Amino acid sequence: MSQELTFDLSSWWNGISFDGKELFTLTDDGKLTIYAGKEGKERVLAEVTADNAETVLEPLKEKFASLQTKVNELNTEWNNTEDKLKLADKVHQLKNQILSANALGNIEALVTALAPAEQEIAKRYDENYAYRLKLAEEAETLAEASEWKETTNALRELVEKWKASGHTDKQRSDKLWSRIDAARNKFNERKQKYFEDQEKDLLGNLDLKLDLVEQAESLINSVEWKKTSETFHRLTTEWKTIGHTLSKKNEELWQRFIAAKSAFFDRKREHSDRIAQEQEQHFIVKSALVEKAEALKDSKEWNNTAIAYAALMEEWKKAGRVGGEKGDELWNRFLAAQDHFFTAKKRHTEEIRIMHEANLARKTELLQRAERIKNSTNWNDTTAELNELLDEWKTIGPVAREHSNKIWEEFIAARKHFFARKDANREQRKQHFEQIKTVRSVQAREMVAKLLTDIKEEEDKLVDFKSALENITPGKKADELRKHLEQLLIDGEQKIRRLKEKYDAVKDEYGKQAEDAAKEVQANVTAGQTAEAEATPDTDIQQEA
Repeated sequence: MSQELTFDLSSWWNGISFDGKELFTLTDDGKLTIYAGKEGKERVLAEVTADNAETVLEPLKEKFASLQTKVNELNTEWNNTEDKLKLADKVHQLKNQILSANALGNIEALVTALAPAEQEIAKRYDENYAYRLKLAEEAETLAEASEWKETTNALRELVEKWKASGHTDKQRSDKLWSRIDAARNKFNERKQKYFEDQEKDLLGNLDLKLDLVEQAESLINSVEWKKTSETFHRLTTEWKTIGHTLSKKNEELWQRFIAAKSAFFDRKREHSDRIAQEQEQHFIVKSALVEKAEALKDSKEWNNTAIAYAALMEEWKKAGRVGGEKGDELWNRFLAAQDHFFTAKKRHTEEIRIMHEANLARKTELLQRAERIKNSTNWNDTTAELNELLDEWKTIGPVAREHSNKIWEEFIAARKHFFARKDANREQRKQHFEQIKTVRSVQAREMVAKLLTDIKEEEDKLVDFKSALENITPGKKADELRKHLEQLLIDGEQKIRRLKEKYDAVKDEYGKQAEDAAKEVQANVTAGQTAEAEATPDTDIQQEA
């Protein structure tokens, strides 16, 4: 990798800011690594190059946002759940997922957010362990007892207490259960040996089988389907390990055992059938929702369709579960249709933004041209150019709402400024022509007309000189040019003053013969006004929407 590329990646990385950035490192060869505290390991998340630098971080940020959402959801579930230990596996799995995820963000903050739940779980595990430890110790004490029936009942109650007690971590729980199981086995071995020694094998087996039958009958109405099925399997296995008892009692107990087992599994079968029927109805409802979603995916009514997808999602959540591959297939189709629409919507929004920016650039250029010529004295050409700019403006499409009114008002203001100056200039020239009407003869008209023309030319020159003075481009000769123009302005003002004095003298001298001269001058003025009328500005332009 070249030194230039390394420098570019380093500058790019230094210019990026996000929470938790201190956990990440971008090496000189483009490896983006993470080291998330004591529980994390240094890992390479991505290979960054100049080509993918602008896109490689996006999925990593999205993954972090997904983890953040999961943490928030788990904390909400935690706060709303009384039996916190039911969420122990979720907390552990989510923590492992965070520590191993390819994500860009404050990973340590996510782990810290789970810490209170981990501490509470550990505390409750310890409390449950202490309770189960007492049960194990009690079982070991009972294992040495010789009151067979009472101790059998006591051990059975102890096992029920174990089942009813809260969970603890599996490793410690298994060790304690092994102690209880060993104590029970030890007691049962002693009990069996006692009956063997007392030639009461049949009665001992009878007691054991009666115990299994009672356990089986107590499970008939259980709704813990999986757990109870496993228990019946275990009880059946235990039954087979117990020797024969009195023949008549053996058959009677077996029939009771089989009846209890059949009653439970009949209920389980009915439950499964009912769930299957319900899920079939849910499948029909969700299939209809999928069809609606797929029918909308190519819609161009962006806002209404987005609202429609939100409504479909709410209906989906209320429709009930569809298990297995059928449910996954429906959900994938639903998501695919929704993603198709929103991807197109995002692309459309971007196209509109680009079009608005292009239109704004064109209109800004027209505005700048109008601003440059609004102070021109080239009345006819400038009028034509401003009208051409307006015609071109009308062919350009809309711009973003926040810019539309402002740029239009500035454009119209530039036009109004020019045409106001043009109207004032026309009025000024009209007054000059009116003055010529008073000249008494052809000689007076020619003299007066020439004087007025000279005055006007000198005044126009002054305007041009002033404009040139205001628009001098900085440079080496700027000061020299400025002095030259300032001198031209002084000379021009003096010349205008002399011409006006001469003009006043001519009026005084030829005032009595002004009538005839005025008629001819008026004819020329009328002809001049007719020519100017063709370039009259449109003062009633309607503003664009």
